[in-house]
Amino acid sequence: MNIALPALVAFLLLLPGFIFRARLKLAERTSLDFSPFGRVAADAILCALFAHLLWLFLSFFVCSQRFEPAVLLKLLSSSPTSQSEAISAVGRDFGWIASYFGSLLVVALIAPVVLRSQIAKHRLDRATARFSSIFRFHDAPWYYLLTGADFSQDEKPDLIMISAIVEVAKDAVLYVGVLDDFFFDSEGNLDRLILQGVARRPLSADKSMASQEGGASDERFYNIDGDSFVLRYQDVKTLNVQYVKLTTSEPAAEA
Repeated sequence: MNIALPALVAFLLLLPGFIFRARLKLAERTSLDFSPFGRVAADAILCALFAHLLWLFLSFFVCSQRFEPAVLLKLLSSSPTSQSEAISAVGRDFGWIASYFGSLLVVALIAPVVLRSQIAKHRLDRATARFSSIFRFHDAPWYYLLTGADFSQDEKPDLIMISAIVEVAKDAVLYVGVLDDFFFDSEGNLDRLILQGVARRPLSADKSMASQEGGASDERFYNIDGDSFVLRYQDVKTLNVQYVKLTTSEPAAEA
């Protein structure tokens, strides 16, 4: 009991920080987090520290509950006498302590989702933003490339065009379409792209070999029927991403 109780108390104190960090982090890897343990622990401890400071502040001014450092130190000690005294003190305020940790864990689950949505909404994480070093999700490079999240709200692309070269029966084929969605495997590698309005053509019919004039070169492509075209990234030789911003044309003035 002398060893288990301090470990349990430390676990409860740090748990909100680990939950907050895990929920806030945007990472393309879903299997194991191979981040250095020192960085993970430091982030979680800082999050837990700020969370407890905020909750203690609210507890004092809203619930008139004062934090007793001596009780916490006795809980973390290895002395059976000190632990017994601290347990008795916790029992007297068990209702407030249970509400404290219960509400803190609920907020640690919900707050990161709201914060991440606000970061994405106001584009605080784009590369040119003032505080991008703080808000940017550094473990999600494909997210920024395939969503246009590095553009400001006014310059946000309306469409993202994907051009991919795939080897089919030892022939290079160019696929062009509008990106609809994308998925990753458990290791964080790009797994598949979902395209719409897809057209294809052999790479041998490239522009340099086309003899048509004007818009007739579009006849080199032919459309692929279907609502969604699934393109496996492991089959892609090269990938081109084009951000398209649509503009409205003004009607010509009447003579």
